[in-house]
Amino acid sequence: MSVFAQAIDDLFADPNLAKDAVYLPEGGEPIAVRVIARRPDRVLDFGDARLHAETAIFEVRASDVPSPRPSDRFEVGGEMFVIQGEPIRDSERLVWTLDTRPA
Repeated sequence: MSVFAQAIDDLFADPNLAKDAVYLPEGGEPIAVRVIARRPDRVLDFGDARLHAETAIFEVRASDVPSPRPSDRFEVGGEMFVIQGEPIRDSERLVWTLDTRPA
């Protein structure tokens, strides 16, 4: 195991940083995972109106979720989220960053 992989494992094991979740791939079996969640709600300008978009960004280990796809879901703390857009993998290919919205 590389130093980077060990550091990632340590981050996801930290109870102050990561949360338990369930990954629900479309057409597959549920998988228990740990996620690091960010909830950066967005305010978008649309003409004269301002729209509030509720979003959640999840980071998940690639070893736990090898190939996430749009429309796959996560259950975190009793809330359901669906992946929107294409997942992005870090340069070391250890972590996926997933843009989600409430399901």
